[in-house]
Amino acid sequence: MSHLAAQDFQRLRIAVLTISDSRTLDTDDSGRTLAEALQAAGHVLAARRLVSDDIFQIRAAISAWIADPDIQVCLLTGGTGFTERDNTPQAVEPLLVRRVDGFGELFRQVSQAEIGASTLQSRALAGISNGTLVCCLPGSPGACRTAWERILREQLDSRTRPCNFVPHLKVSLKQTGGCGGACACGSRS
Repeated sequence: MSHLAAQDFQRLRIAVLTISDSRTLDTDDSGRTLAEALQAAGHVLAARRLVSDDIFQIRAAISAWIADPDIQVCLLTGGTGFTERDNTPQAVEPLLVRRVDGFGELFRQVSQAEIGASTLQSRALAGISNGTLVCCLPGSPGACRTAWERILREQLDSRTRPCNFVPHLKVSLKQTGGCGGACACGSRS
């Protein structure tokens, strides 16, 4: 029964991608907010990158992480608004096998208390591909904090009842200690 919660916490391997034409990793407060929050919750920061707001750079980065057997969750920040350079939803949607329609709806609902009707201008979305949960968040540190504290922290915790996303994610070889060299993956752990 994959919908049931586990008794023990399962550390997830989570990648963070910032989409921005104006930031660097040093000035990326949103990506840093997500990285610190997920590590404080006990998860592993598997990768962190920054790409410009270009559909093909976004797709390339996310496609590689979706294909990576050791990345279970991708958190994207930036590019979800309505300006001409906000391309994250267009880049990510074709890569999603299953959309998590309620994610964007819930994000806008919980954001309403903080930013009022401006939450309508968020195109936050999420979905699953190849056992990888992909969540697209706005580019502000406050929005990232809200998404983590009000949605993601619980849904990425294997103990959350009645259900969470952990049973739907691929199992990382790094999580299980590898195959012991019994397959062609190259792991020797």
